[in-house]
Amino acid sequence: MNAHWHWEYRRYDPKAEQLVESLCTLGNGRFATRGSAPESVADGIHYPGTYLAGCYDRLTSTVAGRKISNEDMVRLPDWTGLRYRCLPDGAPPGDWLTLDHPALRRCRVALDLQAGTLTRRMLFRDAEGRRLAVTHTRLVHIGDPYLAAQRTVFGAYGWHGRIEIESVLDGDIANAGVDRYRALAGRHLVEHRAGVEAEGTAWLACTTATSRVRIGLAVRTWARPPAPVGKACTATTARQSFVLPVGRAKPAAVVKTAALFTSLDRPWDDPVRSSVEHVGHAPDFPALLASHTASWQRLWNEGEVKAPGETGRVLRLHTFHVLQTLSPHTAELDAGVPARGLHGEAYRGHVFWDELFVVPYLALHFPETARALLMYRHRRLPAAREAARRAGAHGAMFPWQSGSSGAEETQRLHLNPHSGRWLPDHSRLQHHVGSAIAWNVWRYGEATGDTGFMHGPGAELLLHIARFWAGAASWDTGLGRYRIRGVVGPDEYHDAYPDAPAPGIDDNAYTNVTAAWVLARALDLYGTLPAARRAELRTQLGIGPDDLHGWEDVSRRLFVPFHRDVISQFHGYGDLAELDWDTYRSRYHDIRRLDRILEAEGDTPNRYQASKQADTLMLGYLFRPAELARLFSRLGYRSDDELWRRTAAYYLRRTCHGSTLSSLVHGWVLARQQGEGAWRYCQEALLSDITDVQGGTTGEGIHLGAMGGTLDLVERGIAGLDPGPDGLHVDPVPLSEVPASSFSVGYLGHRDIRISFRPGRIGIRVPPSPLGPVPLVLPGDRRVSVSAGQERWFCLPKQ
Repeated sequence: MNAHWHWEYRRYDPKAEQLVESLCTLGNGRFATRGSAPESVADGIHYPGTYLAGCYDRLTSTVAGRKISNEDMVRLPDWTGLRYRCLPDGAPPGDWLTLDHPALRRCRVALDLQAGTLTRRMLFRDAEGRRLAVTHTRLVHIGDPYLAAQRTVFGAYGWHGRIEIESVLDGDIANAGVDRYRALAGRHLVEHRAGVEAEGTAWLACTTATSRVRIGLAVRTWARPPAPVGKACTATTARQSFVLPVGRAKPAAVVKTAALFTSLDRPWDDPVRSSVEHVGHAPDFPALLASHTASWQRLWNEGEVKAPGETGRVLRLHTFHVLQTLSPHTAELDAGVPARGLHGEAYRGHVFWDELFVVPYLALHFPETARALLMYRHRRLPAAREAARRAGAHGAMFPWQSGSSGAEETQRLHLNPHSGRWLPDHSRLQHHVGSAIAWNVWRYGEATGDTGFMHGPGAELLLHIARFWAGAASWDTGLGRYRIRGVVGPDEYHDAYPDAPAPGIDDNAYTNVTAAWVLARALDLYGTLPAARRAELRTQLGIGPDDLHGWEDVSRRLFVPFHRDVISQFHGYGDLAELDWDTYRSRYHDIRRLDRILEAEGDTPNRYQASKQADTLMLGYLFRPAELARLFSRLGYRSDDELWRRTAAYYLRRTCHGSTLSSLVHGWVLARQQGEGAWRYCQEALLSDITDVQGGTTGEGIHLGAMGGTLDLVERGIAGLDPGPDGLHVDPVPLSEVPASSFSVGYLGHRDIRISFRPGRIGIRVPPSPLGPVPLVLPGDRRVSVSAGQERWFCLPKQ
């Protein structure tokens, strides 16, 4: 066993079981199944769950006396269920065996990243010394996006007799995986029907309550040695039972092969019929495992980010989960980037701005998937335009939380678990999500050279977002600047000024600078379009030449606040009170969610210079120092390394890292400036889900943006890889903790360009191709190229 490709949990710990279930989730980009034990049902310890990308439903709940409508990613029927008990000769039947049964002696869970399988090995021993070994092996097929399978092998030691097995297809399911949502309506599945075909295939049909997505799930159960099958069905559940002989050197085995179809599939057919037919034609388990492993090998060849030691091992785990959520199959779906993957129900499965941290990696490795995620946004452009119109604005105002339709899905109220109070939620004012979409459009175009996309959907996205920012900026005569008021920045803790009657803060530096960047890039792209396309877009946007001149003016004269020789997070931030950090750390120890602590005390973070996560410093994540200096210069401000160092140090002392993205961005910024403590933050980003640094949140779903961001940290942050129209820029940062790395990327149509970093050197191998040489821009603006079929190594300047 190659330890670099395996994650193991060597004992069963009920307190950590939901963490294990999340981190051992298996998926194929279309659907995913949590790594729960087949014996388990949803309770306070275990939470089996299967989720389909893009499958949402809306229910209404009563919260604090108000009717609240929430759209959730739907938990689908459980195909994994398996119950069993021993029937020793001459002894009464035993109990149904579970992880929580006192007879459990050993439990080991192994996630094989290379093969994409989950294996759970258990040993039970009763009071008479009879032992039963149980091994479950599960896969969710990465090649065939409709199939999953699970093989269970039973071995008897010290006894012989029979084992009673019940294979369950369970549709009696509700969304209940997040404690703070459990008071809300969660029964999304209705109109159940279940049955078992003559040849032994169990099936289940149901429909989502409001969105009316039809779901068909079929399970073919095979037993060895063959045995008569008992059948029992209710409206919501199909059960098949077997009694198999078992003894020394006579193992018994059961294989469940599942097929999942829905009315979201294209071309559409009856989901039940499709699932029954597909599972009926599925190969046996060894053949499925072989083809599944071969498909994973292809993905690893294209997507692996190699680094030495434990860092490399963690990066493989992160890559694995990114590709299970956003695989090449995603290119066929209408799905975005769910912030918590397909791994659980936190954030209701919604799409936030996390694509900002994932698309750069995908654009270099899986450009078709990156394009599909941008098309998810493009298909919701009409909804974003309508949202802007209703708000009295122009252009496109994308929602902070998105789901199926493109409407704003951010909750109106949120629960503070510390105080038990439901509070107004103003995070929908984070309009900077539009800039994140525009940034990803631009980066995708730079990496791929996909002119068709950039002149088509990309131009529409970029220009409509620019139109929104141009209209959102208002002129302040006293300042002689444009201002953007009434927003919330990435920090999220500050959603209003102290004692203000209305939510929102003014002139968030990140929002204003990225808005200026969007306007400038939109004008750049507009200038490259054919005349007919420019005329079409002007008509679509309802703008004329004077409006474009106005965009130019706004892009150069947006206000950026400063205080104490640092960039202010927003106008007035420097006037807020300083928090007594030492007192709060000593009183609460973990103050990551300082907002909840303060609210429970009757206070609010709006009064303090205290940030949840990187906000102003996000500018250093998006833009390299030279580009950021050019942006500030365009705005008429000075920006140099010293200003940026002071700004970084200022906010590091005032940030409690209440988001897993925070340590990622801080590590990135410090690494790029070779600052002290960079690796501590990088390491926390790498380990945030593995160690569950936020205390229980990983069990509700992994943090996909943080995982994707660590891949980007190595490629774009440490290796300094930055695709541009003039070449593939490489500007590495020497970081002793990551002395070497390698990966294969695509650039301007080239695929599988192998880039290898060693201390002081970089190697580039371009595979044979009819395309021309790959241009490179090395440190010091050194311009070289590598021809197709060639490998070259270059020395890097000492730093």
